[in-house]
Amino acid sequence: MDAPFEIAGGVQEQIQEGISAQGVRRHFGSVEAVRDIDLRAPSGQVTALVGPNGSGKTTLFLVLATLLVPDGGRISVGGHDPVSEPAAVRAVLGWSPDVFGVYDNLTVREYLEFFGAAYRLSVSERRGRADELLDAIHLEEFATSPVHVLSRGQKQRLGLARALVHRPRVLVLDEPAGGLDPRSRVDLRELLRAQADAGVAVLVSSHILSDLEEVADRVVFIEGGRTVGEHAVGALPRAGSRPWRIRSLDDVGLVRVLDSMGMEHSSPGPAGVEVAVGADEEAADLVAALVRAGVRVVSISPSGGDLEAAYLELTEDRR
Repeated sequence: MDAPFEIAGGVQEQIQEGISAQGVRRHFGSVEAVRDIDLRAPSGQVTALVGPNGSGKTTLFLVLATLLVPDGGRISVGGHDPVSEPAAVRAVLGWSPDVFGVYDNLTVREYLEFFGAAYRLSVSERRGRADELLDAIHLEEFATSPVHVLSRGQKQRLGLARALVHRPRVLVLDEPAGGLDPRSRVDLRELLRAQADAGVAVLVSSHILSDLEEVADRVVFIEGGRTVGEHAVGALPRAGSRPWRIRSLDDVGLVRVLDSMGMEHSSPGPAGVEVAVGADEEAADLVAALVRAGVRVVSISPSGGDLEAAYLELTEDRR
């Protein structure tokens, strides 16, 4: 897709053009949905927002999208304050909620052109933009079909296209992979990466952590309405122990050797046997010991990525 704007030179300018939030709070009566969230989502990067259900992700997104007024804190979206400059924020923001309504009687093309008109694109601009987006989300064959015939996953893709119709400088997506098939999830990752490479600040939440780890540059963890960690994805803290999956040509022999070593493990399954192992060096030592014991190891790998391991450690007390 076309680059929506020229990238500013310095880091501070990038953050200003992206999202910055400090000490954000939001109550609903006696319930503190957001207690103290700090967050940065710079331009040109994909920032993942990760936390358990009820941690405040959606409430924060609604504040960023100017749909809720915060009780406190400082926020900048694309260089504008959502409270005092809501129209300016909406002009630069592409927003796709977890659940959104569609106008069932419009065709797919009419739906996109309608929102293009809402963003004051000219007739030729919105028609051309609809063509681009229908191709990008692979819904060209449904262009003249009413929106109500689309599946949930197809509507999810249409919602993403709607968020992109005005070439926003900031993109906020709440669970965009919900209902998507594996091919569409790959397409989504490629699209988000392309947006970031074009200079857009992308902030995305998802419970599909493997997808986030493949596309995100940074991750912000929140728990109980508070920010509890902020890391580059390539520099996530390593958990003390994590499950590794071992596949061998003889699961019975593998289990026998693991038992003799006093190592806890899962029962053998189609994907192999899971063993709790610490650092990479410990995993390498385990493979060497298994081979010396005559176990014909086919593969060994972490059961989940570093992002999943960090999230599971964060939520350990909720088991």
